[in-house]
Amino acid sequence: MSNTKAARPLLPRHASSEVKRALHDTRVVLINGARQVGKSTLAAEVLRGQRGARQLTLDDQPVLEAARADPVSFVRHEGTLLIDEVQRVPELFLAIKAAVDRDVRPGQFLLTGSAQVLSLPRLSDSLAGRMEIVELWPLSQGELRRRRERFVDELLAGGSMLHVQGSLEKHDYLELAVAGGFPEAARRAPDRRARWFESYVRTLVQRDIKELADIERLGEVPRILRLLAARTAGVLNLDALARDCRMAPSTLRRYLSLLETAFIFTAVPAWSNNKTTRLVRSPKIFLSDSGLAAHLLGATATSLARPTGSAGQVLETFITMELRRQVGWSKERASLYHMRTKEHLEVDVVIEAADGRVSGVEVKAAATVGSADFAGLRYLANKTNEAFACGVVLYTGVEPLTFGSNLFAIPMSSVWES
Repeated sequence: MSNTKAARPLLPRHASSEVKRALHDTRVVLINGARQVGKSTLAAEVLRGQRGARQLTLDDQPVLEAARADPVSFVRHEGTLLIDEVQRVPELFLAIKAAVDRDVRPGQFLLTGSAQVLSLPRLSDSLAGRMEIVELWPLSQGELRRRRERFVDELLAGGSMLHVQGSLEKHDYLELAVAGGFPEAARRAPDRRARWFESYVRTLVQRDIKELADIERLGEVPRILRLLAARTAGVLNLDALARDCRMAPSTLRRYLSLLETAFIFTAVPAWSNNKTTRLVRSPKIFLSDSGLAAHLLGATATSLARPTGSAGQVLETFITMELRRQVGWSKERASLYHMRTKEHLEVDVVIEAADGRVSGVEVKAAATVGSADFAGLRYLANKTNEAFACGVVLYTGVEPLTFGSNLFAIPMSSVWES
């Protein structure tokens, strides 16, 4: 494969098998995720040694100009064509559509993109039925340890395999959370990691957001990001956030849409069923990486652990995004939600399988746990009856404990060590 941008990866990515399977039966495969999560590296590794494979990156100015000048000729090829950062030339999608409509062979195009393609109006319909999207997030804790996590599958199976003794303490978990999962940031010392995140935010503002939309007040983006970080793991109150940003809610909504399209934050919708009527309907918002959230908060593991620190919300962000990664490769087809009643009972993460089975996850920064910590999970169990698989409180202690039928307190590390 010529013109290879990415080096051989140091760590395996669980999404690799999903991409390879998709290339065997789908004409176009898109690896979608935030900038710097390792999309180019993964794509190049998937095609390594494949005869006739070719890679072109739109981060190279001459390649970018050629794609814009003649999209039809640009996508003409034999074998598999890898186009990196494809969202930079939206016209390519129509050219690719025309090419794969003439030739229905699978595996013709492997694309990477740093924007949610289905959120971009010009692109969302052009490859419907012809393209499979594989989302790639920052490295999971399992990937960092070269092991494949099955926590989501085990939860929905009833949690019988989750009773594992822990070995980490609260400060250890906070260190993992502030490191995050961006490959370049995770391997750096804390001071050098801060420099990387500063550069990341600057590039996001000066290039990525600017390319997605023509907005006049780009200088507002860093402040919006800091305010989002202060609210990570919280229920979205658009009006309150707009007041803090000193802008109209309609204007703020546009900025949030752009940041979500660039995979910088994600919204977890509220869960409900036909037996629940008094639930908060607003989504929870999460920065897509707990390391980025900690950086924007100016937080270290030590400062987070102080009584005035934000350990709870950073650890909830850390665990929720670990679960968000896992649903991408779990055997169960599952979705993530949160639950909060108007009486303030809540479950941090509700995981619902395609067949309706439900599990709940509460995240506690404390090293001890009591019966009161299961109030939200008991409410969820009561409302779902036989569909309730199990509920767990993840805490920073080391002992796995049972608190009733299908209710467990387990070490936070169970998410990647079970």
